[in-house]
Amino acid sequence: MTTPVLTAPATPAQPAQPGPRRAPVRSSRHQVQRTLLTVTVVLIVIVQVYPLAWLFLTSFRTATDFASGNPFALPSEFTLDNYARAFATGDLGLNILNSLVVTLGASALIVVAGMMAAYALQVLGFRFSGFVRALFLLGIIVPVQIALVPLFIDYSRVGLLDTHLSMIIPLAAFSLPMAVYLFSSFYQYIPREMYEAASLDRAGPYRIFAQITFPLSLNTIVTVVLVNSIFIWNDFIFANTFVLSDGLKTIPLGLQNYIGAMGNTDWTATFAAVCVTVTPLLLVFLVLNKAMINGLESGATKG
Repeated sequence: MTTPVLTAPATPAQPAQPGPRRAPVRSSRHQVQRTLLTVTVVLIVIVQVYPLAWLFLTSFRTATDFASGNPFALPSEFTLDNYARAFATGDLGLNILNSLVVTLGASALIVVAGMMAAYALQVLGFRFSGFVRALFLLGIIVPVQIALVPLFIDYSRVGLLDTHLSMIIPLAAFSLPMAVYLFSSFYQYIPREMYEAASLDRAGPYRIFAQITFPLSLNTIVTVVLVNSIFIWNDFIFANTFVLSDGLKTIPLGLQNYIGAMGNTDWTATFAAVCVTVTPLLLVFLVLNKAMINGLESGATKG
């Protein structure tokens, strides 16, 4: 009789002890990049916001406090007399009205002409459309100073000198290349199937533009208007060249009224006037900034 052989039960394999974990190098690099980006954004915000905050605070300082104390210090007392002197010194209300007329007129002309030009170049297409688009883009690098003398001579001949149109036309013309570029970039990402389906429904180019292209372009329109309105509202060179009467002066020309004889300037009243003129555009920009960002993203990446 054989004796059974007893075997020891198999012991389960012990799991290997994990070694000390190392922090991923990519994670640390990502953290450093985020920190650098945050610091950069904070610095940019400080550089951009500080002058505006200083302007608003200084507009409430008394003239004596500003002249005798540190110009960059906080106001020791607040007053609203600067705003009263700002409206009494110059025709601030009329200057704002003229700037509003010029800005709205030029913006409307930019949007209408820019949309139609981009629609013809990008959507309809024609022979040498690429060459025409390149000519529009070349207009971005053309300096406005070269057109001052020829435009002054032409305006004086046709009777447009010293009118609102004398400022609206060149401001719209020099802003048109960028508008065509933004609208063309957006139209490039609209699916062609939408136009083909509309064509099968016997829709003509004007109906397609009104019912498809225009509704989809609202964010881009807001972007074009805001980007150009900032430069139009602050334009000095065209207004200073083509405006001869006080009744048509825009804001940049009207601020010259605050400079007195021998260069004497009521700085606190000037700062108050600047605050009054900057506030409307700033409020519009804050309200419509999301639509502006969406318009830029739509024109750059998607439709």
